[in-house]
Amino acid sequence: MPMLKQVVDVLETLYPLRYAESWDYPGLIVGDLSAPVRRIEFAADPTMEVVRQAIERGTDLLVCHHPLLFRSVHEVSGLGVHGDIVRRLSQAGCALWVGHTNADAAYRGTGMAAADLFGLVDQRPLVPIDDPTAVHPVGLGRVGSLPEPMTLEAFARRVADVLPHTELGVQVCGPLDATVRTVAVLPGSGDSLFDEVRAAGVDVYVTSDLRHHPATDAIEQARYEAAMRGRGIGLGSGDTAIRPLLINTPHSAIESLWFHYALEDVPQAVEQATGERPQVYWNRMNTDPWTLSIR
Repeated sequence: MPMLKQVVDVLETLYPLRYAESWDYPGLIVGDLSAPVRRIEFAADPTMEVVRQAIERGTDLLVCHHPLLFRSVHEVSGLGVHGDIVRRLSQAGCALWVGHTNADAAYRGTGMAAADLFGLVDQRPLVPIDDPTAVHPVGLGRVGSLPEPMTLEAFARRVADVLPHTELGVQVCGPLDATVRTVAVLPGSGDSLFDEVRAAGVDVYVTSDLRHHPATDAIEQARYEAAMRGRGIGLGSGDTAIRPLLINTPHSAIESLWFHYALEDVPQAVEQATGERPQVYWNRMNTDPWTLSIR
């Protein structure tokens, strides 16, 4: 069977680390590079329960979207849960590799998987990355069109139907009967890219973790610009429609859509590189932190 180093090389060809945001540190977190990889498991978050299940199933490599160590740490001892997770992985011989913002930006990565499953066509990256070696356009997020226009409510229900179920659910901001033709998608926390979304001129923005003040400012600005266009004053893009409208999704749910592609792409690429095809498994456990939503 292939060694961990060979599989990591494949992962970092599919999801290059150079695509990661400057603050992000994806890649191999735990693992012996000479260890064989017979079984790869995919999961959104490396929580204690996800790790326990992976070890119980005899997994050699756990591939997660979210980092175990999101911020700088100075110890991985038994004083904290992250240290205990590292211990458990090491003792079991289970490696951990993280594809975070590098997987967001890659071809057939997180952004493209979500946009494809939402039915978008004529796609392009929202924030392109200039990579002369890339065969396909790459970059953070996706912008695309719906084959046929639909109402905001109908499109929001499509998004909710595609996503794995969480108690948090999906939130929608804007007139539910508004017509949606163009869409920007950014899996993960997206309120830092409102300027890029406005510049794209899309009808609706699908992302996660929208906070009250940035979301309120964004929709109020959209309403104001639409009113000004209605008075013949050219602010923003297009006609008098309010744009962008907003759809807020559970963070781990939208980002887990990446595994629809990774579950196929990773073992195929490992087989092409090494002649051996590892077993793969997708742990679809809901790792969203919220267990009850009261309305």
